[in-house]
Amino acid sequence: MAVEILTKDDLQQFKSDLFAELKKAIKENPTTNSTYLQSFEVRKMLNISPGTLQHLRVSGQLPYTKLGGKIFYDSEDIRKMIEKGKVK
Repeated sequence: MAVEILTKDDLQQFKSDLFAELKKAIKENPTTNSTYLQSFEVRKMLNISPGTLQHLRVSGQLPYTKLGGKIFYDSEDIRKMIEKGKVK
């Protein structure tokens, strides 16, 4: 069995290579700043009833995602809906 000895220079090179790979991965797959909210959070934020939230969903005014029986809303979609309804 051969034994390899690592030097400080080897570790520095590994660190540099690792950071370069991480930077490349981040540039190729940027994450979004979307925040997903549950129904109770949206109702509280907009001060609306469960029925009103359901109407917004059913009428297509507010997109949603359903996972495992829970409904999630993208905060960016809520912002867009509010902006769309703004009276100028």
